[in-house]
Amino acid sequence: MKSIRRGQHLITIMLLIFLIGFGYLIYRLQRDSGFYISHASSASLGCVYDRTGDVLFDPHATAEDYGGDHFVDVGNLIGDDSRQMTNTLVSQNKAQLANFSFMLGEQKDGKAAIHTTLDHSVNRKVYDAFGSKDGCAVAYNYVTGEIYVCLSRPNVNILNRYNDLSTLKEGSLLCKVFYPTVPGSTQKISTTIAALESMGYETLCSKRFSCEGVYNNNHSQLIKCHHSDGHGTQDIYDAFANSCNPFFAQLVEDPDWTLADIQKTYRSMGYRVNGQGDQGYLDINGISAYTASTDVSDKDDFDSQWGCMGQGTTLVSPLQMMVWQSAIANQTGCATMPYLIAYTNSVGGDRINEAVTRTGSEMFSARNAAYIRDIMLRNGKENYAEILPGTDIGVKSGTAQVKNGTEENSLLTGFVDDKDFPVAFCIMIENRVRGEVSTSDIAGVMLQNLKSALEE
Repeated sequence: MKSIRRGQHLITIMLLIFLIGFGYLIYRLQRDSGFYISHASSASLGCVYDRTGDVLFDPHATAEDYGGDHFVDVGNLIGDDSRQMTNTLVSQNKAQLANFSFMLGEQKDGKAAIHTTLDHSVNRKVYDAFGSKDGCAVAYNYVTGEIYVCLSRPNVNILNRYNDLSTLKEGSLLCKVFYPTVPGSTQKISTTIAALESMGYETLCSKRFSCEGVYNNNHSQLIKCHHSDGHGTQDIYDAFANSCNPFFAQLVEDPDWTLADIQKTYRSMGYRVNGQGDQGYLDINGISAYTASTDVSDKDDFDSQWGCMGQGTTLVSPLQMMVWQSAIANQTGCATMPYLIAYTNSVGGDRINEAVTRTGSEMFSARNAAYIRDIMLRNGKENYAEILPGTDIGVKSGTAQVKNGTEENSLLTGFVDDKDFPVAFCIMIENRVRGEVSTSDIAGVMLQNLKSALEE
């Protein structure tokens, strides 16, 4: 009898294991079938739309249907189903577009779709505003996290089906918004925040340093200012607006804070410092955006001071520069996380996967967020009022030396101080030459057109 009972128990256990395994198999098939079907060569996929219903991806798109350059500003962001690009919205969310039901199979008339937060009309106007220059631009709602503008030049026209792949310019197949670049003097935002966190506002504001065009640091190394005649004696507000390198070199050397203070704030903001820590990524609906990195090992040394001013080994993605602005503009020290997908439609047309606003952990104090916000707003009011007339904006510009100093990139990052138009942004122009289109010009096109579009 005992052996019979043991046999019954064993059979019962085996049946339970089988049923659990079978149930898990059904669950995986239901959950992942869309992914595998969507990656089949003959898969039926839905479309991707912007916030107004304009098409950003159509697997059956032709130039006759849309015009030859309809997708030219979103090719390396939205992507397509060709597998030529991997870090794009379509490639990372193909399962959401699969017109396939586990119960009913593939549906040729399925209604699967992705609805994004992007404004295609404004995005295209900003793309065109670059003229012949390459670079990138991104803007989002720093309260909700909705990305309105995101583009990178050079781009790829997906309607060409990659027939011109061999002639595409370098960088055409990736969106530079998500990749690290030399930040130039926009890095002085982070360095000012670190000083505020360490010294406090009153002590920082009491600092006065002189700029005579060149500063001989504590290691007898020369720190040059872009203004060869110098800026004279300045406080933090003046030096921030003037992007004065000698001031910031002296600030980094100042005894009222330590190397560890600088490193601590940088790490809190998401930098990988001195090669320590894993290379992290910000996830934008499956798209990977690289996080910042820098090397700061000696406050008195040129390389560390240069890194604190956005040169040397310092690298930051334009997306992360923009995201930091939300923590400043919201006066919380916490970043609002950006997203591109507002919601999706199932194969049956049901609205699902609604986006939710997410906030990151505190990077710096709310009090110091308010202080850096004030510094940026004064700079905007005194030097960039023409970007969005009648509205206050906080900004910081930067010039980044690249390609061993043979070229200079121009950057501008900031936020609009308007509760009805809470937009943060970052713009980069590569190899910018004086007299050509400026980041301020592009910011004006972007913000003025975006404000009009959102008011409609």
